[in-house]
Amino acid sequence: MAEFLTDIEIAQRAEMKVINEIAEKAGIPDKYVENYGKYKAKIDYRYLQNELKDAPDANLILVTAINPTPAGEGKTTTTIGLGDALNSMGKKTIIAVREPSLGPVFGVKGGAAGGGYAQVVPMEDINLHFTGDFHAIGAANNLLAAMIDNHIYQGNALDIDTKRIVWRRAVDMNDRQLRNIVDGCGAKVDGVTRQDGFDITVASEVMAAFCLSSDIMDLKDKLAKMVVAYNRKGEPVTCGQLNAQGAMAALLKDALKPNLVQTLEGTPAFIHGGPFANIAHGCNSVIATKMASKIADYVVTEAGFGADLGAEKFLDIKCRQTGLAPKAVVIVATVRALKYNGGVPKTELNNENLEALEKGLPNLLKHVENVTKVYGLPAVVAINHFPTDTQAELDLVAAKCKELGVNVALSEVWGKGSEGGKALAEEVLRLVELNQHHTYVYDLDTSIKDKINAIATKVYGADGVDYAPAANKLIAEYEKQGFGNLPICMAKNQYSLTDDAAILGRPTGFRITIRDLTLSAGAGFIVAMTGSIMKMPGLPKVPAAEKIDVDVDGKITGLF
Repeated sequence: MAEFLTDIEIAQRAEMKVINEIAEKAGIPDKYVENYGKYKAKIDYRYLQNELKDAPDANLILVTAINPTPAGEGKTTTTIGLGDALNSMGKKTIIAVREPSLGPVFGVKGGAAGGGYAQVVPMEDINLHFTGDFHAIGAANNLLAAMIDNHIYQGNALDIDTKRIVWRRAVDMNDRQLRNIVDGCGAKVDGVTRQDGFDITVASEVMAAFCLSSDIMDLKDKLAKMVVAYNRKGEPVTCGQLNAQGAMAALLKDALKPNLVQTLEGTPAFIHGGPFANIAHGCNSVIATKMASKIADYVVTEAGFGADLGAEKFLDIKCRQTGLAPKAVVIVATVRALKYNGGVPKTELNNENLEALEKGLPNLLKHVENVTKVYGLPAVVAINHFPTDTQAELDLVAAKCKELGVNVALSEVWGKGSEGGKALAEEVLRLVELNQHHTYVYDLDTSIKDKINAIATKVYGADGVDYAPAANKLIAEYEKQGFGNLPICMAKNQYSLTDDAAILGRPTGFRITIRDLTLSAGAGFIVAMTGSIMKMPGLPKVPAAEKIDVDVDGKITGLF
């Protein structure tokens, strides 16, 4: 019987190449490679500016998924395996994905470096601190917070209304205790007492601006535009008015350089930036994606969670701001997850159940329709294969997708690496040749409510949108201030097409409720908060952190 190895055991047994070999394989000149040990490097963003500006763009492939379930979908694993498969077929390919956040690593999700024989390595480093990018982003966020409160303490020349400070502090950890705090307590010299709070770093506007910036000067410009508070006249106060953007950019200058690592099979991979897709825009950095697109012939990238969240924001925000355009989309699903959507408990997902599968399939079909009909892009469904999947179940999925004109490819990259992704890669190569161009869900010159309504009705399938009084007030305020032409970043739970995480499948007859909005003027969008979504998660009853350990030799265990 074959020995069963966990993800971390597979990663730790891998024979990695020195990262300079990977950079050379990608064609990156050594003068732009900044080593972080033997197996990680940062690539100077000036390489993109100085030498790649006029290079042709690669074929960009977007990997998305159905709404996630406890059964797991394997989107990052599929992304990595597809990149390996394309490389094994002689196609020069680079992978571009997000960095993991410590919050989910120590919370429920665990690591985010792929799985099985489709992983990026060094897996432990990537999941734990990596090159320190998130710490730099958190430090820049908190420097601005400190400068706001110091400005008020030192006389408040900008007449900031302490009841209308919208900038919050950040930490890269799930910590519900910090969602709402009171600070500035104590003596007069300890600051002004006020209500405050923390967001997780990946929800910070600094993260969003960082990931959407094309270079350091663009980053400084975005940081300066961020609205941090309002004065007593109700006028916005910006980071630029506090003269904080230069120091913040100084903290971020090295973090802005994309991180280069490798897959188990030696495929170059950029892992850079990491906004969540449920509370932020869910895509890796523009610099990493563009650099990869100028170096390779094919770039495989992913957007967070399902096509209702990550893919929508990838196309309507990231592509709109940067001119990036995917040639094909991969929609990842599992038979197990579809049966879960059909009402099967997690403990019974290994049993064949065609009735439940048919009941859960509409969730997948909605995501297929979003990609092919709403956005007009060619797609393939990648079924992340489990040994318990029966032929009858696989045939049913293929038949239902075929009715929408979309093929299904089995993805076996978890167990077989690139060999298990060749069928998927062949279909992707076929789709790329169709050379279709995507459309957007909404036009920027429509109202804020029209844009929100377009996302809710076209992408989620809602009947309409309801607004809390506070949300209505903010919308009127933003439009009066001239921000009405910004795109919308919907903050919605990832588990459901609705704003209620418990409603699975493809529901109908529902409405979306917008309870709050936040302005991200620097990043260039407005965040619309739905349902009970929040920007600081908490840890579960039994966090993954309880199983993570390190031995006397520094070997880490418990990551998955």
